[in-house]
Amino acid sequence: MEKVKQYYWLTKPGIVFSNTIAAMAGFFLASSLAGNLDLGLFFAVVVGIIFVIGSACVFNNYMDRDIDRVMKRTNWRATAKGEVSKRAVFMFGGSMAVVGFGTLALFTNWITLGAVALAFVSYVFAYGIAKRKTIHSTLIGTVPGAIPPVAGYVAVTNNFDTAALLLFLIMVCWQMPHFYAIGMRRYKDYAAAKLPVLPVVKGMRTTKVQILYYVSGFILFNILLVACGYVGYVYLVVMVGLGVIWLAKGIKGFKVDDDQKWAKRMFSFSLVILLTLSGMWAVGGLLP
Repeated sequence: MEKVKQYYWLTKPGIVFSNTIAAMAGFFLASSLAGNLDLGLFFAVVVGIIFVIGSACVFNNYMDRDIDRVMKRTNWRATAKGEVSKRAVFMFGGSMAVVGFGTLALFTNWITLGAVALAFVSYVFAYGIAKRKTIHSTLIGTVPGAIPPVAGYVAVTNNFDTAALLLFLIMVCWQMPHFYAIGMRRYKDYAAAKLPVLPVVKGMRTTKVQILYYVSGFILFNILLVACGYVGYVYLVVMVGLGVIWLAKGIKGFKVDDDQKWAKRMFSFSLVILLTLSGMWAVGGLLP
């Protein structure tokens, strides 16, 4: 049983869950706009996304095992402790990739398959390498995180249109403040691992300024999603309203005495934003 738990945690279930929810939201948005819900296709997308993301996380865990050993929040992982062999990791991760990509190849379209493949490669390799070398790794890491809702959307439409682009940009702008808040909260961990995240390299104030830029972008791209006619005014009120609250919380960060407590609050609110955003995407095409 303990071994099963180890493999389960290697898939980073939190990441799998959040990205699958985002993919489902993109799927439902496209379905509501098309006026048709294909449950068989929905099931295939969910299964494919779960297994591909889980596979990518398994390989990422193995690549990061040296980093994980020196970070308190990750030193418990089986790969960091050497409790899972390289062969076992590759067999487990490889099997998940075969199931995930195989399902998407059989039941979706080439645009969906290509988008998910891009997410896999950019997370395992591009982000995996960049995080050790540049402060821009955070931005690089938003690419795989922004693709799931796009994959869900294009699985229905078989077309990368303006809505798909806006879903991608909204997710990029959501992830950056979310990741920067983590970087501020876990400053000591990242410094100990010698990872060049923005708070460590450029300081807290610069990070707070960048957070404001991306929250502003989040608001703008949500407005554009409404302006282009993909969602209605209920979506506008809810998401732009939350975006403005998020921005106000970000501005208050310049007056706080405890940056880590503020970062924790920003992180928590970003999760509220994500859950609400996914829900609004899922029903956005049905609301006025």
